[in-house]
Amino acid sequence: MAPLAPAAGRSRSPSWEAALIQPDLARFFELLAAVPVAPDAEALWDAGRPGGALRLANLHRYLELVADADTALIAEAPGHRGATVTGVPFMSLRELTARPGRITGDPAGDGFAVPEGPAPAWEASSAVVWAALARWGRPLPVSWPIVPHHPFPPGVPAGNRTPRPSEVRDGTPVALELLAALRVRRVVAVGRKAEAALADAGVDAVAVRHPAQGGAARFTEGLLRLAPG
Repeated sequence: MAPLAPAAGRSRSPSWEAALIQPDLARFFELLAAVPVAPDAEALWDAGRPGGALRLANLHRYLELVADADTALIAEAPGHRGATVTGVPFMSLRELTARPGRITGDPAGDGFAVPEGPAPAWEASSAVVWAALARWGRPLPVSWPIVPHHPFPPGVPAGNRTPRPSEVRDGTPVALELLAALRVRRVVAVGRKAEAALADAGVDAVAVRHPAQGGAARFTEGLLRLAPG
């Protein structure tokens, strides 16, 4: 069946075109599933783990919504209050359930599945990122962590730890595949670990401060210098 054309008198918007030609993310998801998981880390998008199926569904939904991104924000690792809950990078429950949706602007929301049971409601870094993206325009950037698993202090899953160099090396090919699949034109490294990993992989990235630990103002300033228009 031929794809539907836009209504008479309307031009095709970038998001309409993206709906026709979705990127091939099969290899990305294969690489994601193959990343080794340390005992003090959680594979967030493993459908066989508690909450994994919901997070995986939300990741698919997110990548569908930002398929027309021309910029990628590559950060460090998922936080326990953000993607570990929602399955969407730099998105806590507050952004996931926002009305109107932070990505689509739809009054009914962005169409994500909402986790059941108690969970942290917000994450500081997510709040900073989405406050900046509200001033970005369209298309929105795609966000992804250089380390896809959630690293936590031993025995404390509801916490964050610094990723090991081996975890950065293991996760980098996943990020590189996402960049290739989406064909982004510009890469922004959010924080030093992402910056170093991308440089080691030969990716020419613009570096900005990570929003955590007092970096909110510098992150926002650095990111909005790159905003379209």
